[in-house]
Amino acid sequence: MATDENLMIELSMAELRDVAGYAVECARPALAIFERARPDDRRPRAAIDAAQAFAEGARRTKAIRDSAWAANRAYQETRDSGQAAASDAARAAVATASAAYLHPLAKATQVRHILGPAAHAARAFELDAGDDRDVGTDYIEKVRGLAGPIVVSVLTRYPNAPSGGGRLGELLRRLDASLRRMASDR
Repeated sequence: MATDENLMIELSMAELRDVAGYAVECARPALAIFERARPDDRRPRAAIDAAQAFAEGARRTKAIRDSAWAANRAYQETRDSGQAAASDAARAAVATASAAYLHPLAKATQVRHILGPAAHAARAFELDAGDDRDVGTDYIEKVRGLAGPIVVSVLTRYPNAPSGGGRLGELLRRLDASLRRMASDR
């Protein structure tokens, strides 16, 4: 496990593609929540689609970043209008597009690029179910099973997920700890 925040982590393009693919798998189910609230707003879907194209071999271009910024505006609009579940679903899309740009710096904050899509999707499902925490916990368990060995290998090169962040941070740390245990059991 990396502990020096100035340490550079080796990341191949294939590993970045795997991380982005995992992010897509985690975030895509939450799109239904966003699109139910905003049926004509395709920005979060476009961000997830851009990340999926990258995961499948497309070049990492400015279009991915642009789609992330657009999805971020969708997040802000839903947040500001009190659509909390839709807001977290949009944040999952933003985090998914950001996964393609995981930085090779050994900082705990980078874990959000790997696991943020899952945590935001889990929170969106919780909020959509009337803030039922069991729903989020169940979703974290589900997406834990989607993480392949490459994603887990990349994750374990970084420090543990950062503290704080309220319920979202709890979900992130739960998934992080679970995947790290999985790696140590191998």
